[in-house]
Amino acid sequence: VPADMFREASALLRLDLSHNPGLRRVHPQAFRGLAQLRELDLSYGGLAALSLDALEGLPGLVGLRLGGNPWLCGCAMEPLLKWLRGRIQRCSADSQQAECWAPPEVAGAPLLSLTEESFQACHLTLTLDDYLFIAFVGFVVSIASVATNFLLGITANCCHRWSKA
Repeated sequence: VPADMFREASALLRLDLSHNPGLRRVHPQAFRGLAQLRELDLSYGGLAALSLDALEGLPGLVGLRLGGNPWLCGCAMEPLLKWLRGRIQRCSADSQQAECWAPPEVAGAPLLSLTEESFQACHLTLTLDDYLFIAFVGFVVSIASVATNFLLGITANCCHRWSKA
């Protein structure tokens, strides 16, 4: 669905794009101008992701169907899920049919069953201590490698002298 596709349909109340396996991508501004839209059906398509920007401009949305799509529940899905949880009282979603297809550790899980802990790995960052430890280990490994090569060189030299003798 390209940007501004429904700009001329500003009075639209219900939009059904369901059962469309060719629907793989929705532009973040595809629904711009649909302030009166109350129901949006994107179920049973080919959507693996949906930009939060595509839905934020729909203040009147009370019905959203997302089930039956091959959702990729990686780090990029977190903002959309937070938005859905914040609107779940106002916006009914077909949470039982919306399932994650990937990554493997959450495949088959209902989309709305994912919690903040599900995305904890998305927020891991290295601290200064981590970088210092990595640098120290790299330095120690380098010194050990030089020492090992030195010992191998001495051993090879001794073997060479011994074989000549």
